Amino acid sequence: MAKPHEQAIRIREGSPWTGLWAVVGKEMADHLTSARMHILELIILLTAAGTVFAASENLRTTVGQDRFLFLRLFTTGRDPLPALIGFLGFLIPLIAIALAFDSVNGEFNRRTMSRLLAQPIYRDALLFGKFLAGLFTLSLVLSVIWLLIIGMGILRLGLPPSTEEVLRSLIYLIVAIFYGGVWLALAMLFSIIFRQPATAALASIAVWLFFIAFWGFIASSLALVISPVRYGYLEEYARLAQTELYLARLAPNTLYSEATIGILQPETRVLGVVLPTQLQGAILGSPLPLGQSIMLIWPQLTGLIAATILLFALGYVIFQRQEVRA
Repeated sequence: MAKPHEQAIRIREGSPWTGLWAVVGKEMADHLTSARMHILELIILLTAAGTVFAASENLRTTVGQDRFLFLRLFTTGRDPLPALIGFLGFLIPLIAIALAFDSVNGEFNRRTMSRLLAQPIYRDALLFGKFLAGLFTLSLVLSVIWLLIIGMGILRLGLPPSTEEVLRSLIYLIVAIFYGGVWLALAMLFSIIFRQPATAALASIAVWLFFIAFWGFIASSLALVISPVRYGYLEEYARLAQTELYLARLAPNTLYSEATIGILQPETRVLGVVLPTQLQGAILGSPLPLGQSIMLIWPQLTGLIAATILLFALGYVIFQRQEVRA
């Protein structure tokens, strides 16, 4: 029988992802039992319940008249509450940042990083496990909210959703998860760069506020420089609007908003600048088939996934080059 140290050596010589699921399980348990997650979950559940209740009050008079009544629960607001997708667009980044801003530097501050890496766990598995744990926790929270919306909709409206409505709302759930994945990867990147959790949290929130509050104005100013209007031709204004749209889409919240509108409002045929040639032969107000709506939002969803991978890869490279001392 092999001795314990010999078994540890064999594990070390095994797959680079040895210990990945142990890290995922441990981190998820920490997330789901932490006080801050309980507070965030309570806030987001109350928010979802309030917005859906308010939306259902407006929609009960249209039962039987709207083919996509259940989807309106996501996109309909009632003063003073905005639509659910607006609330989630605001709260999802905060949840993701709260899950990851101290994921790496917290281990350094508690002086447990060297102990973790002394176990048969590779750096790759440790970092990837922490990211997956945060993403799975976020997915669990959003899935509970999605089920809550469906259940409240059935109770309030008195009818079940159609198959297409369920599929469209599921695709929206995927979009929301990857939107949160961008901010999760960003917060983890700052957790690797900065040793103080407060600094990492403030840096993540600063980037989020920059894209929410300032990037639209900056994109408009840059578009005027890149595509100036010299003679006032229609083509110049169209090129200016297109350039501004491309710059605005560098913000994750823009990609999230466009993907949400494209999948939850089936009558949407174009995202961004609308040209007459794009509407040629179209019946205005008629819904797009599900497949065409997916093709419409595919660039936005791909952009969110690519941003998540890019930020995680950058954090991975930095983490691999950091020195860990006992």
